[in-house]
Amino acid sequence: MNINRRHFLRGIGGATLALPWLESLSDTPKKTIPTRMAHFYVPIGVVRRGFFPGEENDIIPKGNLGNLMHSLGEQSPFFSVEKLGQLTPTLKPLEAIKGKVNLITGMDRTFQDGTDVHAQCACCYLSSAAPYSVEQSAWPLDRTLDHVVGDHVGHQTAFRTLEFGCNPHQDNKESIYFDNISWYGTGHLAPSIRDPRKMFRRLFSTQETLRFGEVTDLVLEDARWLKRRLGKNDQHKFEEYFESIRMIEQQMERLGVMRDALTKSDVQEPPESYLPRGEFLRLMGELMVVALQTGLTHVATFMVGPERWDTPYMFDGLFDKPKSHHGMSHNQTEDIEDLLRVDQFHMEQFAYLVEKMDSIQEADGRTLLDHTLFTYGSGLGDGSTHQYNDLPIIVAGSGGGALRTGLHVHSPEGTPLANLWLTQARAMGLTLERFADSQGEVSALRIG
Repeated sequence: MNINRRHFLRGIGGATLALPWLESLSDTPKKTIPTRMAHFYVPIGVVRRGFFPGEENDIIPKGNLGNLMHSLGEQSPFFSVEKLGQLTPTLKPLEAIKGKVNLITGMDRTFQDGTDVHAQCACCYLSSAAPYSVEQSAWPLDRTLDHVVGDHVGHQTAFRTLEFGCNPHQDNKESIYFDNISWYGTGHLAPSIRDPRKMFRRLFSTQETLRFGEVTDLVLEDARWLKRRLGKNDQHKFEEYFESIRMIEQQMERLGVMRDALTKSDVQEPPESYLPRGEFLRLMGELMVVALQTGLTHVATFMVGPERWDTPYMFDGLFDKPKSHHGMSHNQTEDIEDLLRVDQFHMEQFAYLVEKMDSIQEADGRTLLDHTLFTYGSGLGDGSTHQYNDLPIIVAGSGGGALRTGLHVHSPEGTPLANLWLTQARAMGLTLERFADSQGEVSALRIG
């Protein structure tokens, strides 16, 4: 059988719809499955006693002790690698998948004096440049990891990188440095897309699809023709993939109807109320997963929310009125329980996407998650003290077997976060000698 995959992708009316790898397509023979990399960024740190093992009764330390040790070039001797055991309350949503995740603790970043702590923790998170090493910027902001990796792996994909943002506010309360983790270079922002409809159109649409309707409707005739010619296993995979696209479209249809209804109402509601917060995050996350699955990109960043943006969110199912994440982080004595619930809420969204990736089988029998490095992290170790040491980091997936999983790796105090970024870059196939202020790889994670 000779089915031309590119011809099918073109579809009718100029519509385009990328497909996952299907064994039945003669011009897509089995080959090495690509490794993907995605970053799920949570702002304002976490409540340490809920996230970090052994800290449930600790008083949050004041100051950047680890940051100071790093800047002095000193390290404490404490280092450990152990099987990831009982999960803390914030990490509980990962229980079903904990064998495929790693908890990384003890990693530090350095703070450059004279610039805002929140802006710097976001915009410099994936660049990790050493303080005062970038002369033309008040921040140690350089080309971020996603673009460094995208330069190497993006030549085979439609999009070298994709940037997802989940801040629907239009008030521009803070500068771009508070609301973006992806940068082409110093002063050159890689703008994120924050509307799921715009992201969907970027991924799947042409002018013809916008004129005639849904992408899936436009390619349905070709899809039915193709499905009859696929093997049994591929038919199931095709149906699963096609249904995921349809589900996303239906969610966005509902989003559009809700927006239209709100424009006719006299009641003024904040933009984030158009979809419940969790549903909005999952919809954007599902778009990211589909983009990684189909090879539209191999590299993505996903920013859950902005740093120090006091406009409140209505966290669905948590509170009966909108709350400011930043405001709660500075009032942990009074708001500790609410803030712990927000941390778990964010972890639930991450866990949902991790399990989604692990449900998608690829050509070699392993899953999309197995071929991905999907990192949860924040630029602050604690939002109330603004400490840059001992950041909350989780890495899901093994990067195609490059990393061990199911571990808790605690690094010596003063270990730069860039060590993990160097490890990930090399797992993605780059031959970098170092990345930013790295001192070496996280060798405990590496296989071989």
